[in-house]
Amino acid sequence: MPLPKLNEEQVAWIVKEVTAYIQKQRRLFIARAVRLNPNQKAALQSFFPASALDSARVLVLTRERVPNPCFYAQLLAMGFTSESLPDFSQMVAVTFVDTIVSHGLVTDRTLFHELVHGVQYAKLGLDTFAAKYVTGFLNGGSYEAIPLEMNAYELDARFAEAPMNNFSVEIEVQRWIDAGKF
Repeated sequence: MPLPKLNEEQVAWIVKEVTAYIQKQRRLFIARAVRLNPNQKAALQSFFPASALDSARVLVLTRERVPNPCFYAQLLAMGFTSESLPDFSQMVAVTFVDTIVSHGLVTDRTLFHELVHGVQYAKLGLDTFAAKYVTGFLNGGSYEAIPLEMNAYELDARFAEAPMNNFSVEIEVQRWIDAGKF
């Protein structure tokens, strides 16, 4: 089922709500999150700038899930379906700026994917990241078609395929930015 067509005002409202949701979730989770351990840093230091590894925090939830945004009710009223909206409670992990919240074991590949989002946030800023996430979802019609996700999945697959072949995530994200892919 296609997503509803929205006007600019509605899109701007969603972007504002997504930005507020990200900020709120970061505030809620960062106090319980921990820095990357030495093994995690060692596995990923050839791919990420030290600043990304030093600022990242990870929280593994055990008896709770990341909640879906409270504004989903308004999106349903606009014509979205619950099947079309990303279900944060079912995701392996979610990154809120520099805070990675996982629903289970954090593998190197999961951490890699989420740290790509951390680099995207750092390069774009929260407001632009949120705007590009929303417009990517609306234009692509699904979570999988969001360019920010496509970039993270492409890079984490490259890492998983050959973890000894180092590359700079920061440079790769910047290439997508420069090419206007987000």
